[in-house]
Amino acid sequence: MSGYKYEEVTIKTEPVFKGKVISLQVEHVKLPNGETATREVVKHPGAVAVLAIHDNKMIVVEQYRKALGRSQVEIPAGKLEPGEDQTEAAKRELEEETGYSCGEVRLISSFYTSPGFADEILHLYVADTLTAGTAKPDEDEFLDCEAITLDTAKQYIKEGRISDAKTIAAVYAWQLHLLTGSYTL
Repeated sequence: MSGYKYEEVTIKTEPVFKGKVISLQVEHVKLPNGETATREVVKHPGAVAVLAIHDNKMIVVEQYRKALGRSQVEIPAGKLEPGEDQTEAAKRELEEETGYSCGEVRLISSFYTSPGFADEILHLYVADTLTAGTAKPDEDEFLDCEAITLDTAKQYIKEGRISDAKTIAAVYAWQLHLLTGSYTL
């Protein structure tokens, strides 16, 4: 026991599914009150995302998201490969999806995307010294890249064209930076 006040101790783990990106397992746990329960847990290798700013515009991609059944505008992002350095992964994803390369990226924050059922951690970076190039998306990725202003990004949020947490967090980090000079509080 690690000392967390309401820790749930795993009694047994049952693998349910192992896919290309995620796996699902059922955890049988002992609750703090001594009772038992089950938890469905999605295991994920982690991901990176990049708030890329070029000429006072945010670089975004629009792609179809099958889970939502529609297209969505998002910042460039992708999963970590086994053993991959997250900083290098951020640079790789930026270039693959948008064609833009950068000398450096700086970590804004790392956060869990859905801790109620998944262990995915997402590392949000900023890149603001970009060089344009040619995108090289994965063979199963079909996306359009565009550069948008802060006002357009906020309008896309209102319209639901931007509706994922990482991109909304990036938009507000960008707005905070414009107001205070810092991407974090």
